[in-house]
Amino acid sequence: MANTTKPLTATEVDSAKPKDKEYSLFDGAGLALRVRQNGKSWRFSYTRPYSKKRASISFGTYPEVSLKQARKLSFDARELLAQKIDPKDHREEESNSKSAALNNTFKLVAISWFDIHKLNIAAKTAQNLLGGLNNHVFPMLGDVPIHKLTAVSVIAALKPLANEGKAETVYKLCQRINNIMTFALNTGIIETNRLAGIKDAFAVPVVVNRPAIKPEELPELMREIMLANITQTTRCLMEFQLHTMVRPSEAAGAKWSEVDFDKKLWTIPSERMKKRNAHSVPLTEQTLTLLNIMQAGASNSEYVFPADRKANKHANNQTVNAALKRMGYKDQLCAHGLRTLASTTLNEHGHDFDIIEAALAHVQQGVRGIYNRTDYIERRRVMMAYWSNHIDIAATGNMSLSGTLKGLKVVNG
Repeated sequence: MANTTKPLTATEVDSAKPKDKEYSLFDGAGLALRVRQNGKSWRFSYTRPYSKKRASISFGTYPEVSLKQARKLSFDARELLAQKIDPKDHREEESNSKSAALNNTFKLVAISWFDIHKLNIAAKTAQNLLGGLNNHVFPMLGDVPIHKLTAVSVIAALKPLANEGKAETVYKLCQRINNIMTFALNTGIIETNRLAGIKDAFAVPVVVNRPAIKPEELPELMREIMLANITQTTRCLMEFQLHTMVRPSEAAGAKWSEVDFDKKLWTIPSERMKKRNAHSVPLTEQTLTLLNIMQAGASNSEYVFPADRKANKHANNQTVNAALKRMGYKDQLCAHGLRTLASTTLNEHGHDFDIIEAALAHVQQGVRGIYNRTDYIERRRVMMAYWSNHIDIAATGNMSLSGTLKGLKVVNG
């Protein structure tokens, strides 16, 4: 008959006294109480699942860990062994995981996510994104370990913004927070995203379309541009943006190094584009005229449209918006609305949708976007020439700097 170990009693454990040499009292199933001069501790001995080598693991000291607690730990260890899991390795992994979780604050994980995400978006967009987190999220949640974030705590942090009526800001922050949580989930930092539904706690922002005038109002716009009390740079920038159909920041930041006069092509580098894809713009005779006007008054700036008082800086992205407001177009037309005006007009005049989208540097989604990789540069040359001529006709020949007939007095004040 095999020898069996008589289980220890609580009295035996409590009354065990140290001797000259350390010794052990065995409880059975690998559990033993080690008695030393400096105290008593629990040890669990076992055979490692794959190496078959003997090993032991500490369960803590007595009386901090009672006999009952030690037996529970011993039972848990044997359950792991039954699954071919080494208890010591399992404990180390759990300890490392908990340590990493405590060190992975929401801010640290968010910065790691941002460092990757910023590579796919324009610099200005990245700056605004990080600014929103710095201003509204990090102050209350930045130092919290990401695995301890709860929907309740995050909703409470965003409530003040919601109460101020900033529904769109709250909506965007909810998106960012969920992007960060998904990143943490995919990189193994957390096991579940408990914040997936936080946006449902807030009102859905009302979508306000950027104001844009109707195609038939283009002649009036050209007339107002002619009469406006604006600088030559602002006037050229406004007409250049209208002709090229680019975004306000892309036009304002145009550099001479991006322009190829021989090929009649302006190539905006990827880092200045919203979708981080380089974008080539065919230059029409009218846009080349605008560039020639700016070149004639060049102040040795690398920028096509330099700032009024700092030639080493480009015109502000809001320059055209500010001019349109002064011209009486507040709530009727914004700088981005010039793109809408162009798109609407060209669609109404029967131009190919794909060509228009390519001119607007829109990235097509889904399967169509995967297979449709061309930028239609030659077909866009034809369409852009049509658009520039359409603008000239709307300007009746003498109401635009880009037109063939001049005689326009430019205000330099």
